[in-house]
Amino acid sequence: MNRAQVLDHLPGLRRYARMLTGDRWAADDLVQDTLERACRKWLLWRTGTDLRAWLFTLMHNLYLNQRRGAAPLQMLDLHGAAAELPAAAPVSHDTTLDLERCLQRLPADQRAVLLLVTLEDMPYAEVARVLQVPVGTVMSRLSRARSRMREWMEHDAGGARQAPQPDRASGAAPALRRLK
Repeated sequence: MNRAQVLDHLPGLRRYARMLTGDRWAADDLVQDTLERACRKWLLWRTGTDLRAWLFTLMHNLYLNQRRGAAPLQMLDLHGAAAELPAAAPVSHDTTLDLERCLQRLPADQRAVLLLVTLEDMPYAEVARVLQVPVGTVMSRLSRARSRMREWMEHDAGGARQAPQPDRASGAAPALRRLK
């Protein structure tokens, strides 16, 4: 493992940490702690294995250790992470706030799976290795997370959003777009 290999994974680690912690400073601390642990335990990484998965595993385990007994997170700073995310279609400020609120309402295990699959585009098997759970558990948590997010985004807590209206021609609700 050399410096360049680790630096290649730094943007992904920072994105994941920001979305996981919901706070820019806590995310930077988590990334720093992850890199320090990787340096201390670099002999445990086997050449030829997936460095990305190993780094994300270290980060996730550190996050879980830090969260034990900590107060619940408040709001996610998506605006601060925007510079690191690829450009997307314009989204209204209200939708961004709804997404932030919904992500933070997810249980930590479901949020981690959702972020690794959708934000980091990791295959299910790699997510299972990172989180140290079976692939079936990854798929189950992802399904529950997507369902909850869809439900919460459609039926905003304040009642501002409307449920999808049936299509007048067929009488069926419009199809939902899949995240992955």
